[in-house]
Amino acid sequence: MMTPNVIPRVMLIAFGAFLVAVPWLIPMLLNKFWVSVIAEIMIWSLFAASVNLLFGYVGLLSFGQALYFGFGMYGVAIGVATLGLSFWPAFGLGIAASVAIALVSGIFAVRLTWHYFAIITVVFSLIFYFFAVSVKPVTGGDDVINFSLPPTFSIGGVTGSFSDANFQYFFILATVSLCFFLTHRVIQSPLGKAFVAIRDNDVRAALIGLNVYQIRLIAFVMAGFLAGVSGALFAFFGRYASASYMFYHVSGEAVVWAIVGGAGTLFGPIVGTTLFIVIRELVSTHWEHHALIVGVMAILVVILAPKGLVGLWNEWLVRWGARAKSASTRTNLQTEP
Repeated sequence: MMTPNVIPRVMLIAFGAFLVAVPWLIPMLLNKFWVSVIAEIMIWSLFAASVNLLFGYVGLLSFGQALYFGFGMYGVAIGVATLGLSFWPAFGLGIAASVAIALVSGIFAVRLTWHYFAIITVVFSLIFYFFAVSVKPVTGGDDVINFSLPPTFSIGGVTGSFSDANFQYFFILATVSLCFFLTHRVIQSPLGKAFVAIRDNDVRAALIGLNVYQIRLIAFVMAGFLAGVSGALFAFFGRYASASYMFYHVSGEAVVWAIVGGAGTLFGPIVGTTLFIVIRELVSTHWEHHALIVGVMAILVVILAPKGLVGLWNEWLVRWGARAKSASTRTNLQTEP
């Protein structure tokens, strides 16, 4: 019989095996279209993870993560279409641009908390959104920047490119998995413990010697990095960049995904993103008001499971473990002479 500690590990292994098998398994069971949907889910899950890092672990609710997502997109698109960069320099440019703007905006934003922080993140997002729309020669304005995919690598006669659907899928899987692994390592580190301490009580955290401003700024830049990576991946995935992805409603969707999935849990963003994107794909072809279903489900989860779906699952595992331990104790007492 599996114990509560073993179940998450078994599920993680099964989930990893499923993701690796997707390019061959999904076309046999459903439609090849769903392979692209799963790749898109992974990208948006990473974007939701950037919201989760700030809100779930530091206690800062950001509605401006779309800004860093957009900079990741434009860094790639401008790098390829305008500067003529190859894949890796363009990828690096997108990430570097996101981290740089996160550092600049974070210097001002993390001085604030609660709704003031949320407001200033929206303001930064709106400023750069309208700037991107206005400088049409550079960003394409209301239109988009389209670009041709450069090869990812070329070794001898072997060339890898996003034009190959399987290569695209596994590149996204590897990149997103690496980012989630690094996030996990940070959360488990002393820095991650400092994040949680500040989230729970920033005054006490300051009294024990933590530099609250500096730690919040580090978390803000890290969240900008995650959003930037997801934006750069989405640019290669869609072969374009658009200012519409810098608008704050994109950040709002990520906030909903993170909260419904389970803020403050590593896999909450994945669960929330998967749930809502799958609903969107299934319902949107039959009913144009599919957002109503998403809204109702979000309200129900927030009311019935305030810690999100993953939080609800974790609570169930804890209760099961407590009951199993209690039953084991009673059995041992009964068998003692």
